[in-house]
Amino acid sequence: MTTEPRTETKATGEYAEVNGINLYYETHGTGRPLVLLHGGLMSGEMFEPILPALTERHQVITVDLQGHGRTADIERPIDVRLMADDIAALIDHLGLEKPDVVGYSLGGGVAFFTAVKYPDKVGKLVSASANVRRDAIPPEMLAQQAQVSAAAVPFMKDTPMYQLYERVAPRPEDFGRLLDKVGESMSQDFDYSEEVRGLQVPTLIVCADADMAPPSHYVEIFKLLDGGLRDGGWMGEGRPKGGHALAILPGLTHYNLGVSPLFATVIVDFLDGSEG
Repeated sequence: MTTEPRTETKATGEYAEVNGINLYYETHGTGRPLVLLHGGLMSGEMFEPILPALTERHQVITVDLQGHGRTADIERPIDVRLMADDIAALIDHLGLEKPDVVGYSLGGGVAFFTAVKYPDKVGKLVSASANVRRDAIPPEMLAQQAQVSAAAVPFMKDTPMYQLYERVAPRPEDFGRLLDKVGESMSQDFDYSEEVRGLQVPTLIVCADADMAPPSHYVEIFKLLDGGLRDGGWMGEGRPKGGHALAILPGLTHYNLGVSPLFATVIVDFLDGSEG
């Protein structure tokens, strides 16, 4: 199917039957491919403000993840590791040769596990506002996450997340089901430190200076990637051996980082630089 263009990049929207899910994606622009993954309760549409900057040199494929946007839910949990399998299958379906994978928040976790599980399918990774330990999130934020369930639907009907879902979802009545699944996912403890250490692709870790987890957490992730442990050297000889990098973006929060021009700038700089 084709959707009406909503940006100056004249997107085309299609469905791909991959990995047991009918995955919606849009293709924007031309150039080296970049798979772009949205945050929780959002869709690929969230990136419209930064697409012009990204499509100057890249073909950008935005994906609506399981149960989000125009992709209907299926009978399995909302789990970043399972959704990473969807992205790997989509890369194969589209015949992409090691595209870069960029994700924000929930999408940052999916992008991360796509690179962890399928390093041969990924060029570079950008993971933004995606913590790797649940205990990095402050207790007051965990308490808010515990309230995410179908019971919250009446209180969310005036929010952009609900209005987007009602407008584009194949089954708008599934919003409560999505909240239940997202809430269940956020209630699970996790620690992906070992997976970070095992990353085999050049990785940029991005966060806001007022993100959901403190900047110190993202510095810890960078340290797991051999970053920030020594002077970088005049010629960059002390930088992380894998080409990894860290960006802490000023004046932003977890909720506006994904549409910030600063985010687009660091993505392009990292992906197009010879060393990341």
